[in-house]
Amino acid sequence: MRFSRPFPRKTLGAALAGLALVLSVGACSSGGAAGEDGGDSIEVTFGYIPDFNGTSLLAIAEDQGLWEKHGVDATTSSFTNGPLQIQALGTGDLDFGYIGPGAFWLPASGQAKLVAMNTLGRADRVVAQPGIESVEDLAGKTVAVPEGTSGDMILTLALKEAGMTKEDVELVPMEPPAIVAALSSGQVDAAGFWYPSLATVKEQVPDLVELADNTDFEETVAFPTAFVAGNDVVADDAEKVDAVLKVLREAIAYRAENMDEAIQLTADFNNLDVADVEADAANVEVLDLAELDKITEDGTVDTWLSGMNEYFVEAGTLDAPVDPSEYYTGDLFLKAGE
Repeated sequence: MRFSRPFPRKTLGAALAGLALVLSVGACSSGGAAGEDGGDSIEVTFGYIPDFNGTSLLAIAEDQGLWEKHGVDATTSSFTNGPLQIQALGTGDLDFGYIGPGAFWLPASGQAKLVAMNTLGRADRVVAQPGIESVEDLAGKTVAVPEGTSGDMILTLALKEAGMTKEDVELVPMEPPAIVAALSSGQVDAAGFWYPSLATVKEQVPDLVELADNTDFEETVAFPTAFVAGNDVVADDAEKVDAVLKVLREAIAYRAENMDEAIQLTADFNNLDVADVEADAANVEVLDLAELDKITEDGTVDTWLSGMNEYFVEAGTLDAPVDPSEYYTGDLFLKAGE
């Protein structure tokens, strides 16, 4: 099923069959304006996660009229995680989406294409109830995690560093909203999870213990976030991909130069408190456009992806390492800037 076509600031009521998809009231459209050349607009469906990483560029694009500028008529919809968006890309219910590092194995396994790098995440944590003092203490404990996400990734890395695996804990797969409730009520002992949702948990459990975070592993594993597109979109609609990448590139440049406004626009887009989004953004390393171009050209991104592939193979989510060129279309990202 496709989402209904856009009209200004509408809420999407669509649901994907078999998916626990959560749509926010902030789902929106760019309107139906034609591009600067006066031609027909290109209709695009774009998924996001309602946090700073997942939303800031879309909020900027809407506020600055970038969709209209590049002839794009965009309908955006909120998801709880990246894997759901990858599934929606595969069924044609989305053209583009946003994922965190824990879901990078899905493009690597051929289920989508990475079309643009975004930021480096610093928001992931392994947290535990008061009284649990180390990762080793998690042995035999209930540990919640959203499978296939950066929370899953950091939990796996933390357990490995402690000489443990997921088999040493009682793993409980959960969606993010359920983890907030379970941690807050003490129904689980620990979780692989992230900010800003953890800030909500800490309101109920102020002594929540942080056992591991991204910086513990940054020398060996990067935690990039990225934008993805459906395989068919990349293969069959070069004009659509180029137009969207032009929008993202301009929004990336704007965000780097206007962080305070980007935070405010993200808060407005998601109906969140500005202070919460500011705290979320504090856990993000924003990359400007020149840096993203450089690390794409010099192979740094390929190095990140290769390192992540090794992690995914070891974690059992990827059968074998994959050449990043098979799923990262960095050439298209650079071409959109020409």
